[in-house]
Amino acid sequence: MNYWTQSPGNIFVAAHRGWRSAYPENTLAAFKAALEIGVDQLETDVRMTKDGVLVLIHDETVDRTTNGNGRVCDFTFEELRRLDAGNGTQIPTLTEFMELVKKYPDITIDIELKEYPFPGIEARSYDICDRVLALVDSYGFNDRCIINTLNARLHEYIKKKYGNKYKQHVFYPLRIMGEYTKNPYEYAYCTCIFGIHQGKVTVDEVKRLHEQTGIRIWAGAYVKDEASVDLAIAMGAELITCDNPDTVLEILRKKRLHK
Repeated sequence: MNYWTQSPGNIFVAAHRGWRSAYPENTLAAFKAALEIGVDQLETDVRMTKDGVLVLIHDETVDRTTNGNGRVCDFTFEELRRLDAGNGTQIPTLTEFMELVKKYPDITIDIELKEYPFPGIEARSYDICDRVLALVDSYGFNDRCIINTLNARLHEYIKKKYGNKYKQHVFYPLRIMGEYTKNPYEYAYCTCIFGIHQGKVTVDEVKRLHEQTGIRIWAGAYVKDEASVDLAIAMGAELITCDNPDTVLEILRKKRLHK
């Protein structure tokens, strides 16, 4: 099955950390609600607990999204599970997420690796990456999953170790991804555009990037209303990641750009 049929005439919608505008982010409730309204993709973030469990949380700490405080890596999974992630929800595991996705065979997933190979913690970052990819393989989701991280060195690790086995989702402008030895636009599947809504990047610039490299253009979570949807369309975006997928789906369907 070809999961990757998005195009400028059939723009996919990805729920950013689930239906984040209406539910606690990165919770099963947020993902289930997004699936029920017909999103094409779920985006989530992965970190690892003190005792090696892969969990879904964006920030380095639990402070913003739970009733606790402290770094995720300093909690055991049991300790983390006691926290309230909003409205009585819990921080889910990546395995729980995969079990949910298994029930929706047409959905793609975008997994963001949040722990980067900074000096002194390279081994941990690469271990998390390997564990995530092994889990993707164990569920047979290789062909419906894309791997995302803001760190160019981590992307290079995946490319060097796994070749073209996994689709990789990078970012533009390149400077936000840190140091690199190989241009990620030469091997990545798609790039998410930062700064265009602030005028820091132009539509023409994005179009040139696509023409020169062939990389597919995706729009980030700044898209939330008709004006920002129109900006995504103008730059040739084939997928929109958003916090309010209900609104974005409605806008795209009215424009006959979501099938």
